[in-house]
Amino acid sequence: MKKYKAFLFGFLIIMPIFYLLDYIGFILIPEDQSLEIIVYTLFWGWVIALPIHNFNYLKRKKKTVFNIIGLIALFVIALVIDSMMELPDNPITFILLMAFWMGFIYILIPSFIKKYWKLIVLIYVPLLLYFLYLRLFSGDLEAYLKIKSDFPFYIFFLPIPVLFIVWIFEQWKWIQNLKAEKSKAELSLLRTQINPHFFFNTLNNLYALTVTNSKQAPDVILKLSDMMRYTIYEGEKESVQLKDEIDYLKNYIELHKIRYKKSVEITFKHDIDTSLPIAPLLFIILLENAFKHGIESLAEHAYIHINLFEDKDFIYFEIENNFDAQEINKSNGIGLQNLKRRLSLLYNQKHEFIVDKKEHEYKTTLKISKHA
Repeated sequence: MKKYKAFLFGFLIIMPIFYLLDYIGFILIPEDQSLEIIVYTLFWGWVIALPIHNFNYLKRKKKTVFNIIGLIALFVIALVIDSMMELPDNPITFILLMAFWMGFIYILIPSFIKKYWKLIVLIYVPLLLYFLYLRLFSGDLEAYLKIKSDFPFYIFFLPIPVLFIVWIFEQWKWIQNLKAEKSKAELSLLRTQINPHFFFNTLNNLYALTVTNSKQAPDVILKLSDMMRYTIYEGEKESVQLKDEIDYLKNYIELHKIRYKKSVEITFKHDIDTSLPIAPLLFIILLENAFKHGIESLAEHAYIHINLFEDKDFIYFEIENNFDAQEINKSNGIGLQNLKRRLSLLYNQKHEFIVDKKEHEYKTTLKISKHA
């Protein structure tokens, strides 16, 4: 409410101004046209409130302020002409006032006017021409006043709610686009947060292999190169084929196997259409956790079982590993937080993340809709 207090102020101050002008004879408030009075009050209150609401903007835009002063001068000229000529519904005054309103609104929302000027012209030009026809060519003043009773002036204000709704819709679209851009930026940041320790550890292992002239070194270099290329280039895409994700996970597993001298059982089943699209780098976080909190915490008999499959509507990624319950887990779970945030941005309500933790076993299931 505090943000929009200027509008409350505008609506509260306009009525005393109206009655003051009526008291000094500058305007005449008709007692038998309450609907017109309400429309005028709301409209003028809105006009008074807008400059106050946009005060900081106007302070930065001096040219805009001068334009507003010019429009106010135009408005005063229109009132003076109307007062001097003393003609009911003076066409000259009416045209000047319409120019004033259009100029005022253009200053406040220029992009909207530029975009919808054809719609505004389509609405108001016929109304203006019809008014001029009635006022100038429908007969004498009495005939016009009789017609006016069936054609009240507030009809010129009726299109305003329509244009206001269109403006609200434009603001809503702008906010949605802003949210989408923010989500894209956040997703881009989240993709870069893949655990870098894996690459550092692999480079250290590669160094050891090259020192001993191991035959494994070229294969390690090739796999690591493929993974880095995939992370940097494919990871920025909105979706990749499951085949690419499977190859990425296989390379990750093979590079990890080189590190371990102990007995480790790793199985990876994938009975699925590998051409299905999927957001990149989702599964790797679950696999990293299985290695970090499972295999690395056990001295022997460590295992990781991975199963990637599908049904009619969903893709399933299941990963199960054992772990040492006595090991103290000091991790703050940034990887899983990262994954959950990405899933909420990418798949909203079209995914499910299930964790099943037992005494020595940890199983996670990621279920993603094919139609997301």
